[in-house]
Order: sequence, then structure tokens, then C-alpha cells
Amino acid sequence: MPTRTARTAWNGGLQDGSGQVELSSSKVGTYDVSFPKRAADEAGGTTSPEELVAAAHSSCYAMQLSAFIAEAGGTPQALDVKADVSLGEDPAGGFKLTGITLTVRGEVEGLDEDGFKAAADKAKEQCPISKALTGVEITLDAALES
Repeated sequence: MPTRTARTAWNGGLQDGSGQVELSSSKVGTYDVSFPKRAADEAGGTTSPEELVAAAHSSCYAMQLSAFIAEAGGTPQALDVKADVSLGEDPAGGFKLTGITLTVRGEVEGLDEDGFKAAADKAKEQCPISKALTGVEITLDAALES
């Protein structure tokens, strides 16, 4: 299996510095990062480690869920997956990820709501990004759409 690479170039201190994170393996882009914008409610045109984790988690989860739907005898027509990753203070000092909420809405043939929710729960536990983030509480809101 391949190894994927990202690289960050950072200049300055935490509060006055900034950087650029490059998605090196895919070469799809370079994105600005800044701690003050990371900690603010509005991202202001920059990304953050939490947004990148959310992107990784939502895409990994969608892939894993599509596999488990097929394994259960269903056919995924469309999956809309959102990952909300929260940053907060760590009582031990500094910051930490305080929670991840996965929200998925699916259009699936061949599975009822219970079958879909079972596949969704299994995907939450088995997607490689979920496994990597076992120190963070992950909640799931899964439902079929008509």
C-alpha cells in the first residue's frame, strides 16, 4: 500500500507566524495555515489541521461505508458525508481534538433504515481514519433519504 505525503513550511512564531501546507503526493494544492485563524470562529481563507482531518475522515468514511453497504447486499446511489472536527483546550495543557461528528445521508437501494444504520455504525468503527483517531470521541448521525 502507498504512503502519502504532505509538507508544511512555517515562518515565525505561533501567534505572528504563518505557513503553507502542501498536498505533496497528489499535487492538488498548497493551502495557507495560521494559528490565530485556526483558533478563530472564522477561517478567513486558511485551512487548519482540524479541517484537513475532517476532509480525511469524511472521505475515508464514505469509502468504507460504500463497501459495507455492498457487503450487506445494498447498492449505494449517493452518500453525503460531513465530518465536524472540534478543537478545544486540553485540561493537561495546550489543545486537543474534543470531538468528531460524522453526519451521513444516503440514497441506497436494497437496504432498509436498520440495515443502513448497521453499515454506517460498522464503517464508523472500521474506517482507517476512525481507527487512527481512537483518542477522540466520534459520534454518528446516519439516515436514509427518500
